[in-house]
Amino acid sequence: MTATDDQRRARPFEPPYLLTTTTHRRGTAVTASGDATASVVELGLYGEWSPPFGDQVSASLRLCLAGPTVSVIVDLQHLTDVAGLSLTFWMAAWRQARLAPSPVRLVFCLPDRGALSRQLRRADGPRPRVFGGVPEAQVAIAAMMSPADRWQAQLKPHPVCVRTARDLVRQACRAWHLEHLADDAMSIVSELAGNAVEHAGTDFVVTVFRSAARLHTAVQDSAPAFIHHRLAAVTPPGPLHSRGRGLPLVHAIAAAWGAMPARGGKVVWASLA
Repeated sequence: MTATDDQRRARPFEPPYLLTTTTHRRGTAVTASGDATASVVELGLYGEWSPPFGDQVSASLRLCLAGPTVSVIVDLQHLTDVAGLSLTFWMAAWRQARLAPSPVRLVFCLPDRGALSRQLRRADGPRPRVFGGVPEAQVAIAAMMSPADRWQAQLKPHPVCVRTARDLVRQACRAWHLEHLADDAMSIVSELAGNAVEHAGTDFVVTVFRSAARLHTAVQDSAPAFIHHRLAAVTPPGPLHSRGRGLPLVHAIAAAWGAMPARGGKVVWASLA
């Protein structure tokens, strides 16, 4: 295991939840990509199945369950598991996701051949949905999403658009009768949108949506770099008013927050309860 792996294991499981592509010296990899809301995540597996690979996958799934994710597409098309040894792992992960405090829909993609494919498709009792490929799974999951629970806007990298992002959050909270969360949500989206304008300098998408008992905000830009040192070091000592704004403010008032890769960039999200 690499030094990066050791650091990831040693870090307490608390915000910010940073979901990234991970590699192992055994030659395995787990790729990650979220949509603009961070509510749908695609995980791609590469390499030969083994218990250490399972630990690697578990870490990524754990980060998905910690965030606003409601669906995870697990792409097994590049996983080498001739004998289907990973079946028990996948069934346990699927059940855990279904029974989470905020349930997550776990679906799988792999061709209709091989031991693992047959076992997943023909398991006794309740079983996960299995698709032939990622595009098929994307269409199915999109059909399950409710547009009524999501407000979204694509904005330019101009400071005035930060105010537009705040207004979007205010209107959504009013429409959903969540005015008690509006001030905190607007403060969070101000910081996330402001970072997109200042640091990414690209068009960005701001989203506010709700699931279960939580309100979520997300900002996707076209700059892939997470700037890890800014995301990880967000809890300096002292009261909030003496620390200024920025990510420390997000960390202080969000129930959970984090970041993940998105197609052509990244998405940073935060949740309020």
